[in-house]
Order: sequence, then C-alpha cells, then structure tokens
Amino acid sequence: MTLEYTSPIGKLLITAHDGKIIGVNFTMDGAPTPPIAPKTNGNTAVSDNTAVLNQCAKELADYFAGTLKEFTVPISPSGTPFRMRVWEALQTIPYGQTISYKQLAERVGQPAASRAVGGANHHNPINIIIPCHRVIGAGGKLTGYGGGLDNKKFLLELENPFVIKD
Repeated sequence: MTLEYTSPIGKLLITAHDGKIIGVNFTMDGAPTPPIAPKTNGNTAVSDNTAVLNQCAKELADYFAGTLKEFTVPISPSGTPFRMRVWEALQTIPYGQTISYKQLAERVGQPAASRAVGGANHHNPINIIIPCHRVIGAGGKLTGYGGGLDNKKFLLELENPFVIKD
C-alpha cells in the first residue's frame, strides 16, 4: 500500500507492508519507484498499513517543520546483510551531524569499503528516515544522493544550518 506525500523537496512515495514502512522514495519525472512488497498469503491488514502510512506522513511533516528529530514509525528495510548493516549504522548518526563515507565504512567494520558503503546508501529504500543524507565526502564535500544534491543540502541545512562548509 502506498501514499504520495508532498514535501518541501518534492513528492515522496511512502510504501507500507504488514504495518511497517518499507519505502520512502523520491519520485523522479513523475515516475515513482516503490519497493517491491514481500509475497504474503494475502492476510495483510489494510488498516495497519493505512495507520502506519498516516503516521509516517505526520512524522515527515513534523520533521520538515523542524519539530521532529527522531522518527518512531516502524520500518522494515529489505536488503543484503551488508546493506542492512550500513542502514543500521546510518540510523546512529545523530540529527544535525554528518560523517564521511570512510567513517561509515569503519562503523560497519570494513574500513576499506567506502565505495561499497556509498552503494548501500544509494540503495537505501527508506530515505530521510534512514538518514543517508547525513553521509558526506571527505573534507565536508557534498557527494551523491539519490534525491539530488540540492535536496541533500536542503535536508542537512534543515537539521543544522552550520553543517555545510561552502
């Protein structure tokens, strides 16, 4: 089940399955790309998905209003074990702070895997809530973001206007 949410940085497609968020994705050129929901026996409770979609939209609205610093909506990303470790580590980066790809690679126990960490960030299925936007290049340089560098800059400045060094 999906919900289109209009944010200050464009439309986001929120996807839920089994009462958890499985995707928050930017829509590009009007063609949203939702994550594929796992196969079930058809017993998914629609009301659970509606409730969690509404909770996610409310939390995103509060985040963009500057009043929410930590999401509580239940999430369930799906990926390889390495990507899951990276996404878990991303969730430990405090609001308003950034780390480098190298630091993130060190956090997941693979200090030479900066590029692989970047790839995991690129495949993050739950943008903003899993804050891959908080990962920057060496020396504070803004690099790579599936939602575009302008949106990455917007999110970082929303969280901390002093974090970007131009």
